[in-house]
Amino acid sequence: MVPGKLYPPTQAVSFDDQSDVQLTQQTVKLVTQFFAPDYAATGQLLDELVRQLAKQGMPVEVFTGQPGYAYGEAEAPRREKTHNLDIHRSRMTQLWSNRLRGKALNGLLFVIRAFLHLLHHGWQKDRVLLLTTAPPFLPVVGYLISLLFNTPYVVILYDLYPDIAVELGVVDYHHPVAKLWRWLNQRVWRRAKALIVLSPSMKDRVVSHCPDIADRVEVIHSWADPDLIKPMEKKDNWFARKHGLVDTFTVLYSGNMGRCHDIETIFEAAKLLRNEPIKFVCIGGGAKREKLIEDVKAEDLEENFLFLPYQDKKDLPYSMTACDVSLVSVSEGMESLVAPSKLYPALAAGTPIAVICPEDTYLEELVQTINCGAVFRNGQSNDLARFMYLLAQDKQLLSGMGINARKAMNDYFTPQIISRHYMQALNAK
Repeated sequence: MVPGKLYPPTQAVSFDDQSDVQLTQQTVKLVTQFFAPDYAATGQLLDELVRQLAKQGMPVEVFTGQPGYAYGEAEAPRREKTHNLDIHRSRMTQLWSNRLRGKALNGLLFVIRAFLHLLHHGWQKDRVLLLTTAPPFLPVVGYLISLLFNTPYVVILYDLYPDIAVELGVVDYHHPVAKLWRWLNQRVWRRAKALIVLSPSMKDRVVSHCPDIADRVEVIHSWADPDLIKPMEKKDNWFARKHGLVDTFTVLYSGNMGRCHDIETIFEAAKLLRNEPIKFVCIGGGAKREKLIEDVKAEDLEENFLFLPYQDKKDLPYSMTACDVSLVSVSEGMESLVAPSKLYPALAAGTPIAVICPEDTYLEELVQTINCGAVFRNGQSNDLARFMYLLAQDKQLLSGMGINARKAMNDYFTPQIISRHYMQALNAK
C-alpha cells in the first residue's frame, strides 16, 4: 500500500525524533461536554486522546460534565488525578438527555459552566485550550477567554454547524440564526491557534467559509485502539455465541443511526437479501433507529435483524468482532460535514467494510487505497446486497479484505500515532 494524500493523517512528523513535537511542555486544557464514561463516541475518543497525550509527557487538564449517556451511571467522580492527567467534572448532571430540547438545554448549561470555570483558570500561563464542538457553541467560550486573557486555543470540529442544520432543513441558509452562527464561526476560527477537522472534505468546507485560515486547518483522522479491539474467531467470541451469530453470516452497523447517516439504503439491501442466511445486527441508537425497527416489522424482516443497545466499552472487542462485515454510511449532502468514527473500530476488528456515501468522499479513497471493502452510492441497495452475498460466498475475499483493514489500522490510525499529530497542532507556534 502506497501512502496517498490521506496518509499520514496530517502533515508529516518524524516519530523517530519526538523533540519536534515536544518543544514546549505547556499544559493542555480540554473542555468538552462529553467524556468517558459517556458511551458517545466523542467522549470515548477524547478519553483515549488525553491519556495518550499524558503518557507521552504532555500535562493535560480536563473540564467536562457528568455523564448523560453512560451505562446506568448517574454520576462520575468529581475529580480524577493520575500522572500528567487531571480530570475535573462539573457538579451539573444531564437533564432529559434523550430528548432534543433536553440536549440543547444541557449544552447551553455546560457552556455557561465552562465559561465560569475558565474565568477562574484562563489567566494561567503556559496553557492552551482544546475545545470541541460538543456542544456546538462551546468554541465561543474559547474565543471569549482568549479575548480576556490572550489564552491560545485549538478547536476540534467534529461537526460543522450551522451547515448541518441547513442541510437537514432545520433552518434556512439565509435565516438570521444561520447568518449569526456563520459570523461567530469566522470570529472563532480566525482567532484560533489551529482548527482540527476529521477529513479533507471537512477542511475544504471550512476553508470555503474562511479562506484566510487555510494554513491553520489540520486534517487529523479519528482512531481506534488495536490493543483493545483485535480480530477474533466468532466461535471463540462469547458475544457471537450469546446472540446466535457464530454460524450466520452477519452484517454489523455499530453506532449512531442519526439524521446524517444513510439507513435507508441498508434497509433496502436487507429486503433484497430476506431469503438469504444473512443477518443485520444494529447496535446503538439515534433518530432513525425507531423508524428502522418499524420498517423491519412492516416488511416482516424480524428474523433478518437484531437490534441491540450501545455496548459498554469493555464489550466492544467482542461486539465489533462478532460479525463478518461492517457498515459505514453518510447521507447525501453530509460528506463534508461529518466523519463517521465507526470506521476505525471496524478497521481494528479486521472486518471488510461496506461504505455508503456520496461520490468523491475521503471514505471512498480510503477504502479503495486500503482495499478493505467496497463503496456504494446512496440508493445503490442492489449493488450493496450483491456485495454482501459475494462476501458470504467467498471466504478468501472476506479474509483478505479483513487483513488489509487491520494492517491499515496498525500503520496509520492507532492512538499513539494520532496523538502525536495532536501534539504537533497544540505545540504549533
